[in-house]
Amino acid sequence: MWTNWGYDVAEGMRGAQVVSRVSRILKIVSEHPGGASSSAVAAAAGLTRPTAHRLLASLAAEGFLDHDVRAARWHLGPELFLLGSLAAERYDVAELARESVRILAHESGESAFLSVRRGFETVCLLREEGSFPVRSFVLTEGVRFPLGVASAGLAILAFSSDEEIDDCLGRVDLVERWGGAHAADRVRERIRETRERGYAVNPALILEGSWGMGAAVFDAAGKPAWALSLTGIESRFRPERQAFLGGLLLEQAHELSKRLR
Repeated sequence: MWTNWGYDVAEGMRGAQVVSRVSRILKIVSEHPGGASSSAVAAAAGLTRPTAHRLLASLAAEGFLDHDVRAARWHLGPELFLLGSLAAERYDVAELARESVRILAHESGESAFLSVRRGFETVCLLREEGSFPVRSFVLTEGVRFPLGVASAGLAILAFSSDEEIDDCLGRVDLVERWGGAHAADRVRERIRETRERGYAVNPALILEGSWGMGAAVFDAAGKPAWALSLTGIESRFRPERQAFLGGLLLEQAHELSKRLR
């Protein structure tokens, strides 16, 4: 169907679908630091393998991906680095947060992180290892979780407005992928607890034995736009130690919020 301006609505819808698929593929590849196979990308994106491979090859031709032929793995490409460098002046929170993440790792001995809110997800931007030799690898740079899943996303969601919380939990079904512990009523209960404590606790809801804690970082408008978090094994997150870790997180989240303003 054509409008008065000669625009084909069906063609526009197909174009939007392609953009959505390309965006999804780039995000999936970013979550695999060692590279992603075509079959892994196809499965995660819900595409057939030939369709996924065609899109991957097109992105590689434009420099947005690199293809390691020997290992049969796809990696983010140089064009993304160049575009990211240009955007860094506006969006590079990482440098401002690096000291807080380092302090958290040093003082706690656990793995420390900075995550940023992107729509209804969080994306891990920074990771710093602590001194404790046993670690959890649930979270690495580039990994995404829906808001309400993992301690960073729970901390951000908890200090969002009630309207945003309703919107988020109404449009995203967390149970299908993340299990019954992420039913809306149970997420709301953890939101209530997070608001009371000031920090979020994830009691191994993503991976057995892997605990996390997070605190929201606020932008100049007072909205939770980032989060600092810690992850480690259960024995390091006993109730008697949570108050200490929570205090560290809140202190650094407050300091980082002030720097970002």
